Amino acid sequence: MVMVRTPLTPEEHERGERLGQLLREARGSRTMADVAASAGLSAETLRKIETGRAPTPAFFTVAALARALGLSMDDIAGRCVLIGV
Repeated sequence: MVMVRTPLTPEEHERGERLGQLLREARGSRTMADVAASAGLSAETLRKIETGRAPTPAFFTVAALARALGLSMDDIAGRCVLIGV
């Protein structure tokens, strides 16, 4: 059985870009490797999320990054939701 991923909508791409920007801002002067290690992720995974190449990361990945960066899930949802969608 072959599973085909549904293409992402423009809104999903935009939300991913907003998430990436939020994470970069929250990371501040900390290195990508430091934050990724604190969240239990690879630096490459964090890089993909921050640059929008992985616009729909798993919930637990976002939760781990929120914890590592001192963000609440409400902060993330509030900043990444698209108004009028």
